[in-house]
Amino acid sequence: VGLHYGLTDNYTAAQVNPVDARGVYLPSTPDANGVALAGLHIWKANDTIVDVLRNNGALLAHATLVHSYPHCWRHKTPVAFRATPQWFISMEQAGLRRDALAAIGKVEFFPEWGEARIFAMVEGRPDWCISRQRTWGVPIALFVDRETGEPHPDSPALMRKVAERVEQAGVDAWYALDAADLLGADAPRYDKVTDILDVWFDSGASHECVLAQRPDDMLRKPADIYLEGSDQHRGWFQSSLLTGVAMDGVAPYRQVLTHGFTVDQNGRKMSKSLGNTIEPQRVIDQMGADVLRLWIASTDYNNEIAVSDEILKRTGEVYRRIRNTARFLLGNLHGFEPSRDLAPLDAMVALDRWIVHRANALQEKITAAYARYDFAEIVQSLVNFCSVDLGALYLDVTKDRLYTLREDSPARRSAQSAMYRISEAFVRWIAPILTFTADEMWRHLPGERDGNVLFATWYDGLAPLGENAVLSVEDMERLLKLRDDVAKVLEPMRANGAIGAALEAEIGLRCGVADQNWLAPLVDELRFLLISGDVHLVADDTAHEIAVTAAPTQKTKCVRCWQHRGDVGAVLAHPQLCGRCVDNVEGAGESRMYF
Repeated sequence: VGLHYGLTDNYTAAQVNPVDARGVYLPSTPDANGVALAGLHIWKANDTIVDVLRNNGALLAHATLVHSYPHCWRHKTPVAFRATPQWFISMEQAGLRRDALAAIGKVEFFPEWGEARIFAMVEGRPDWCISRQRTWGVPIALFVDRETGEPHPDSPALMRKVAERVEQAGVDAWYALDAADLLGADAPRYDKVTDILDVWFDSGASHECVLAQRPDDMLRKPADIYLEGSDQHRGWFQSSLLTGVAMDGVAPYRQVLTHGFTVDQNGRKMSKSLGNTIEPQRVIDQMGADVLRLWIASTDYNNEIAVSDEILKRTGEVYRRIRNTARFLLGNLHGFEPSRDLAPLDAMVALDRWIVHRANALQEKITAAYARYDFAEIVQSLVNFCSVDLGALYLDVTKDRLYTLREDSPARRSAQSAMYRISEAFVRWIAPILTFTADEMWRHLPGERDGNVLFATWYDGLAPLGENAVLSVEDMERLLKLRDDVAKVLEPMRANGAIGAALEAEIGLRCGVADQNWLAPLVDELRFLLISGDVHLVADDTAHEIAVTAAPTQKTKCVRCWQHRGDVGAVLAHPQLCGRCVDNVEGAGESRMYF
């Protein structure tokens, strides 16, 4: 720490400062050709100085210019610059700049450009001025020689004594301290420094107080992550780096994450004067804390973060999609006891095994995204899974098994097992973002569980499809394309009133030998995947692709499963039920292998 006026070493002329802290010329200010400046405010003295220069033939030109000039952000008044003695930390004397630049390379930055930004700032910054002339703050507890300006030779020991007093009575103990209490007879030779520390030094040293001096040993240096706005590369991130390197030789953090600032839907900075602010508490009161959390997680925080009532409304709709998915999963786990009913992965119906495979792939994607703090990717992936994989496909297809099969049938338990595995993973996926929703879901999941979901590790009951899967990933991709093709054929039939629902149509699949051989084992269950009345294979040895046809069914609708079947009423005791529903109600129940 050294004392100087802050000018570079290239300029060695003596510095003259004739202005006091109020912006008034000091009494010692010499007259300007007989005109007194002492006691005048610098702005009011401008005209006087111009007149003196003009009267002495020293004025080259005089004009009024409108230009950009620094103003105090709080008082909105012009700022005057004056040279004053300050305390500095040298960036070169002990190699602080060199060591800080080396430490930056060992930190992981999100986004990556943060590393180059802070590196350039540290590389080009001047010595760190750590003193401020404020009336209250953390004092620079030094005594300096009145003649030489040098700190007291026992400054470290004196600082420790001052620290003990501050610990007992607060920082006012320094201001109330009589120098003689510590210096004794030497007190008249020394002045007590009245400057305070730069507040960036305060916050920059927080890692020592928060991490290194905790009695419980729960937190340790270095911190896992520092996160703040992108302006903090010049502020907290940098001051923490410099104090950490100076104290320990390493950065006080492993990772640094920066984010943009909140703006309105038009990209304007939020301010009360513009009337475009949105109070977080109002959002919480009206929509719930999880909607607010989901909004921020949905944004690309690398840039400015837009928010408006319309944006929050759309976020609420996304939240309902996620919540309704959780409700459906939980609702269909009624009566399911994992310790008794959970089906092994290799014993599950093919569609159930496939959706677990999809959930496993999603979990790998989500965990990787969490590791790089890509919350927007997580939300997008979650919503896509809820909307496409589950909502538009799996949950729709499995309703037949869940609602019409015997409660304890293997095929129904298989669907519940898939939903249970997905739920166990799902609640963990959403927990860091939708904390309250995850906690609610956690408490309603079947099976025994301890503590809070936030302390749970990733669910390990998911797995990719194996080589011997009944239906491979490629099989499912082809089947889903076929499902889309069927939907395209049925849509105009709905539009013209030929059918009311897909279950009222019978599907014909005209295909060649290879496709016949592939589809033949599946044909009895294909109607469940295609959600249609029935499916028929039509042999066409010349066909290179599967051609889809459809026609309204002429069969009777079963009042229980809503399927249109030719055997409705075949059992006299149940004149409105189809054969499989009778079997599911009174017999052994049907079995499923594929869907």
